[in-house]
Amino acid sequence: MRRASLYAVGCLLILTVCLCRYTAAQSVHIDKPFTQDYSIKYFSENPDIVLYKAYEDRNGFIKLLTSKGLMRLRGGEFLYPGTIVADSSYRSLNKRNIASLALYHNQFIFGDDKAVFSNAWAGELFLKHTLGTVNVFSGGKDFSFLISDGKKLQYLKNNSVLWDGSADAPVLDIVYDNSSDRFYILTSNKISVWSPADKLLSTVFASDSLTAFTLYKNAKQIVAGTNNGYITIDIAAKKQIGDVKRKLPCTEITAVTAIGDKLWFGSKRGAFMLKDDGRYNYYASKRWLPSDEVTQIAAGADGSVLVLTKAGLGKISFKQMTLAEKAAFYDKQVRLRHIRNGFNATVEGMKDGDLSTGFMEDSDNDGLWTSMYLGAEAFRYAVTKSPEALQNCRESLDAMERLYSINPIKGFPARSFERRGYALHDRKAWRPADDPEWEWKSTTSSDEAIGHIFVFGVIAELVDDAVVKKQAIRLIDSLMQHVIDNDMYLIDWDGKPTLWGKWHPDYVNSHPESVGDRKINSSNIVGMLQTAYHFTKKEVYKQKAFELMNKYGYLKNLMQPMKNIGRADDNASDWSKMLSEGWNHSDDEMYFLGYWGLYRYAFNDTLKAKFKASIIDHWEAERPEKDGAWNIFTALTGVKNFDLKEAIWYLQEYPLDMVGWTVRNSDRKDIELIAPNFRNQTTKEVLPPDELRISRHNANRFGLDGGSNGRDEHSAGDIWLLPYWMGRYLGVIK
Repeated sequence: MRRASLYAVGCLLILTVCLCRYTAAQSVHIDKPFTQDYSIKYFSENPDIVLYKAYEDRNGFIKLLTSKGLMRLRGGEFLYPGTIVADSSYRSLNKRNIASLALYHNQFIFGDDKAVFSNAWAGELFLKHTLGTVNVFSGGKDFSFLISDGKKLQYLKNNSVLWDGSADAPVLDIVYDNSSDRFYILTSNKISVWSPADKLLSTVFASDSLTAFTLYKNAKQIVAGTNNGYITIDIAAKKQIGDVKRKLPCTEITAVTAIGDKLWFGSKRGAFMLKDDGRYNYYASKRWLPSDEVTQIAAGADGSVLVLTKAGLGKISFKQMTLAEKAAFYDKQVRLRHIRNGFNATVEGMKDGDLSTGFMEDSDNDGLWTSMYLGAEAFRYAVTKSPEALQNCRESLDAMERLYSINPIKGFPARSFERRGYALHDRKAWRPADDPEWEWKSTTSSDEAIGHIFVFGVIAELVDDAVVKKQAIRLIDSLMQHVIDNDMYLIDWDGKPTLWGKWHPDYVNSHPESVGDRKINSSNIVGMLQTAYHFTKKEVYKQKAFELMNKYGYLKNLMQPMKNIGRADDNASDWSKMLSEGWNHSDDEMYFLGYWGLYRYAFNDTLKAKFKASIIDHWEAERPEKDGAWNIFTALTGVKNFDLKEAIWYLQEYPLDMVGWTVRNSDRKDIELIAPNFRNQTTKEVLPPDELRISRHNANRFGLDGGSNGRDEHSAGDIWLLPYWMGRYLGVIK
C-alpha cells in the first residue's frame, strides 16, 4: 500500500510538471525548398586503367584523362550508374601523347609532348614547349600558361617560351590567381609563387608531406592538404593560421578544391565538404562514390561536384526540393519496386546495387512494415483526399486482411503469405494453406499485432470510405477478440502461444519492473484494447483494459519512467536477463506505434494526461537519436516541444538512394566516441541519415558501421513516408 501511494504521488508530480511545461501552441514547419544531394556514379569498365583527371566543360561534356588516353562517360543517371569509355569524339586526339588535362575559360585544354592546345577557339590555341611532356599546367591571363613536366617549369605566351625554371621537388599542382596575376606551385615540401611580372620563383610556405592545395577566401589564403590533416596559410603573412586540422572524417588528404565558397576535400576514405558550422558533409561508400579512394575533385555544371576515385567518377548533384516533392519521389519508389502482393517489401538479392537484379522478399514483419506504409497512405489520404492514396490503402489493407483469412485460426494474423515453395526465411514457421497454391507463416509476434491495431485505428478514424472503414474495424475486432478469447495470448496453429504474443499478467508481471518487456507489453495491450473499444463499443475490451490496469498493475507498469529501465538483477530469470541485455530499439518502434491508440483513444481525460506524461518521458530518452518518426509521434500529444527541427533535419537528410550500401564511420576522426552504455549510444551526437547505413526505425541510429554491400534496397514507405504524412496530418508540417 505504501509503495502504491508513493507511486501515485510520483505520477501526479510527473503529470503536473509535464502539463506545466507543455501548454503553448506547437511549432509548425512551413515546407520550403531545401538542398537535396544525390550522386550519379560512373564506373571504369577496366580496373587496370588509372584515372588521373576529370573536368566538365561549358557544354556539359565530361572528359577524363586516364592511363589509356582520353575517356568520356556513357549513360548514367541517379540509381542507374554509367560507365567510363574511350573518347573518340576528336579522332586527331587519339594519336597524341596527351599527359595533362585542365579547363581554361571552361574549355578543355590538353598538354602533350609538343604543346599545350585546345579544340576550342577554332583550334587556334597551340603553344609549343620544349619540355619532354606536360604533366601539369595552369592558364593565366591572355592565354598564357605555366607548365611543368614534374620538375622543370616553363611560361608560355604568344607561341613563345618566355621563361624557364625548375622546382627543387616534383611539381604536384599549379594554381593561378587572377586577382594578383600569380601562379602558385605545389611540391611535397613547399608552396611557391611565380609572377609573370618579376619572373621570380619564391617560397610562400614550407612544410612536409603536402599533398594538395587550393586558393581560398578570395586568394587571401591557401588551404593545403597533408598526409595527416590540412593547414590554412595566410598568403600575405606567409604563416600558418591556427593548428593543423585533424578532426576530419579522414586525415589522409588527397585533394583540396574551393568550389564557390565551400571547401571540398578528397581523402583515402571518401570526400567531405566543410560546412559553415565547422562540421563536414561526408560523402563515402557506394551511396556516393565508385570507391572511397579519391584522387581529384572539380566543379561540375549546375553546382555539381565531380569526385574522381580509383574506380570511377561520382557526380554529386544538388537539387532544390521540398519535402512534398521528396515524398512524391519516395511514393514512386515504393510503388515501382516495393509492393509485393500488396505488402510493403524490401528488394533483396541485388548485385552491387543493380536494381534490375533484385526481387521482393517475404519478411517476418510483412504485416508490420505494411502497417507503417499503410498508415502513411491513410494520413496522406486524410490530408489530400488523393484517389491514388485511397487505392493504395485498399490494396495494402486487402493484403493485411488476407493475413487473417489465409490461415484456419479465427482472428489470428499470419506473419506473411507466399506462393508455395517461394518463401525464403525460417522454413519451419511456414504452414500450407487450404489453397494448394499458397502457404502462410506462423509464429506471429506482438510487434505485428501492435502495427495492425495502429493502422486499423488510423484508417477507421481518418479514411472516409465506408467500405474501407468497416474493413478496418472488422479487423480490429477480429484480432482483439482472438486475444480476449485466448486469455491474452496469440494462439498459433499448434494451440500454443507464440513466443512473443503474450499479454497475460502471468507473463508480463513475471519480469522485474526494470525489464522493458513489462512496460512495453502493458503499454501496448492497453492501447490495443482502447482502440478496440473506441471503434466497436464492446464492453469486454474496456473491462479487460481496466482489469489489467487496476488489478494487475498495467497502469503502473506503463508509467514506469524510462530512466528505470535497465538490466535485470542477478535474481531474475534467464529470460528476463536476456531481454534486458541492452536497449531494444524494436521496442521503441512498438511503443510509438502503440502510442496512437494509447493516447488518442484513452478512456478518459485523467488517463489521457497520464499517458501523455508517459509518452513524453519516453521521448525525452529518445531525443539524442533525432528519429523523425519518434518526434512526430510525440507531436500527437499536443506537446509544444517535440524537436520539430530535428524531425525536419531527419526528413531532409535522409538519402534518396535507399540501397543498403556498406558504410564505415567508426574510424572517423571528427566524431566523439563515448563509453559503452545500456542504450548502445556510440557517439556524443548522432550522424546524419545520409552518412549511416539504411535502416528502419527499429535499428539503433547510433550504429556507425554496417550495410549489405548493395544487396538490398529498403522501402521508403515505413522509413520516411510515415513520419512525413503523419506530420502533415497533425499539422506540424504544412
